[in-house]
Amino acid sequence: MSRIFCIVGKSASGKDTIYKEILSTCCSNLIPIIPYTTRPKRVEENNGVDYNFVTEEQLMAFEKAGDVIEKRQYFTTQGVWYYFTLKFNITNNNDYILITTLDGAISIMQEYGSDIVHIVYLVIDDRTRLLRCIERESKQDKPDYLEVCRRFIADQEDFSDSKIRIFENVHYIDTNFNIESCLKKWNEIYGYGIH
Repeated sequence: MSRIFCIVGKSASGKDTIYKEILSTCCSNLIPIIPYTTRPKRVEENNGVDYNFVTEEQLMAFEKAGDVIEKRQYFTTQGVWYYFTLKFNITNNNDYILITTLDGAISIMQEYGSDIVHIVYLVIDDRTRLLRCIERESKQDKPDYLEVCRRFIADQEDFSDSKIRIFENVHYIDTNFNIESCLKKWNEIYGYGIH
């Protein structure tokens, strides 16, 4: 049976890094699902690789066609941004991986079934995470440290223990450790229940 691995975690917990490393080292039957967003592209991001960057008009067209599985709306210091996932076809002998949120994972479970959805929650101490957020933001053309603060505080609620407990298949990777340790833990998670 196919599995869907949802990489989740607070801002700057290492989601993009872990995701890219997994895809570069894992087996060929692990298919990436690229999320969509209306937010501006960051300096280091590539369209169609990190995200599919679209307009709100394109999002509305996807919604009208019934193609959107889940959508999140964020009221940022730079305006309203949307993140969303489009429906995708599942084929036997393939597994799927994407970066999302806990709310996004709930919608994916409702679409495809809770038995095949696995949550891979990246955890990291708050100090390291805040320093990463600030460092990442400082590389932008127009750094927005108020947005860093907004997201940091919002993450405390978005990733509360009560929200994590509702999921059956939750796996943890501590990203305080080096990338090799994180990938070793991923290999243990991915190897579990493999067909």
